[in-house]
Amino acid sequence: MAAPATPAARNTTVAADPHAPPITRSLARFVATHPSRGWSDAVEHEARRTLLNWLGCAIGAARHESTSAALAAVQMLQPAPQAAVLGRSERVDMASAAFVNGISSHTFDFDDTHLRTIIHPAGPVAPALLALAEHTGASGRALIDALVLGVDVSCRMGNVVYPDHYDRGWHITGSTGGLGAAAGCARLLGLSEQQTLMAIGIAASQPVGLREQFGTMSKPLHPGAAARVGLMAALMARHGFTASPRALEAPRGWAQVVSTKCDWAEATDQLGERFEIAFNTYKPFACGIVIHPAIEACAQMREQGIAAAQVERIELEVHPLVLELCGRKEPADGLQAKFSVYHGCAAGLIFGCAGEAEFADAVVTREDMAALRRKVAARVGQGIAEDAVHAVATLTDGRRVVVDIEHAVGSAQRPISDAALAAKFHALVTPVLGAARSAQIAAACAEVASAPDVRHLVALAQPAAA
Repeated sequence: MAAPATPAARNTTVAADPHAPPITRSLARFVATHPSRGWSDAVEHEARRTLLNWLGCAIGAARHESTSAALAAVQMLQPAPQAAVLGRSERVDMASAAFVNGISSHTFDFDDTHLRTIIHPAGPVAPALLALAEHTGASGRALIDALVLGVDVSCRMGNVVYPDHYDRGWHITGSTGGLGAAAGCARLLGLSEQQTLMAIGIAASQPVGLREQFGTMSKPLHPGAAARVGLMAALMARHGFTASPRALEAPRGWAQVVSTKCDWAEATDQLGERFEIAFNTYKPFACGIVIHPAIEACAQMREQGIAAAQVERIELEVHPLVLELCGRKEPADGLQAKFSVYHGCAAGLIFGCAGEAEFADAVVTREDMAALRRKVAARVGQGIAEDAVHAVATLTDGRRVVVDIEHAVGSAQRPISDAALAAKFHALVTPVLGAARSAQIAAACAEVASAPDVRHLVALAQPAAA
């Protein structure tokens, strides 16, 4: 018998930075020691808006089939009833609640966005914190503190590696979300700097999410799984589980493994002075944010009196990410349609809006929607920003209608008002829990920072007992 072939020599050269600054420890120290409410009124206000928007998205999708499927799976584990599934009567263990509520909050693709990195910050952080806060009886002030700090860790690490990390195929909400959830839960538990360091390190070994899954139920799985990762990491650290103290920056640590671009200063620049949650934005449309400008342009055409039957074709000049992320010409269902600029345009022109109802499977498969989608052509425009579009409709009578959106509604330049955000919240929650309960949750969320216990807010987010 011939001798086995000798394995080829391995190239062990690592093109990495062995002298990266100790950002894991810097972030752990920041999370563990930063004073409560140590930020401006503007940051505090945005934290409340973030929580309200997240709650609306999570409750709104409580009965979606993806939420039901995830809940059915975790119930097979016979979890102890530690925490609530929002919008439903079921209670499960806190890790499973974080998991299911994280999935629910991202199912409609209607959640918040940190525009610089396209991270949905609350998706992984808020469900982990709310489940833990409910189980431990934490105060609303502690919840908000942990939310601000957890989001800061997620988004700062996103800043470190974006865009290379995203371009490689990682779903950055999931891959950074576990870090933020771990940091936030460590803060909520009152862990020491060393324990917080371990919590972040444990989460760093569990990045979640691939962009290949966009348009399926596995996209909202990512924030849910990241929420569970972060919560478990903090609990393990509390009980002495260890990790590398350089888990984020080491040559074979999180950042240098998942990205070739590692801007270390982004992790600590103005740490404790600039809070990334202050740059959070909220979607007016229930789909990928890069197609919002096209939807708005078509809605404006509708406002001008243009009907779908009058349209011969619609031509779009868009940012490259639009076609990369949302180029599905013939979506088969609502989840796929959320990544179709063609469906978004059809919804904008036919309905004048693009909420969750406009992405229902029955709407996506309508013949008039399919026919209008086929009349839309999109190409990359020279110098078009992510929140802009140049749209030209050619009508059957030969007229041309031009709409230019410089900054889409919901962008940093045109943020959603408090009133519009409240209206979005009620539109999501009222069909699930009723108008009266929706109003109670919104009021409780507005005053959450002064609540001695978050359990009242959580109780309101479940159906009333029969």
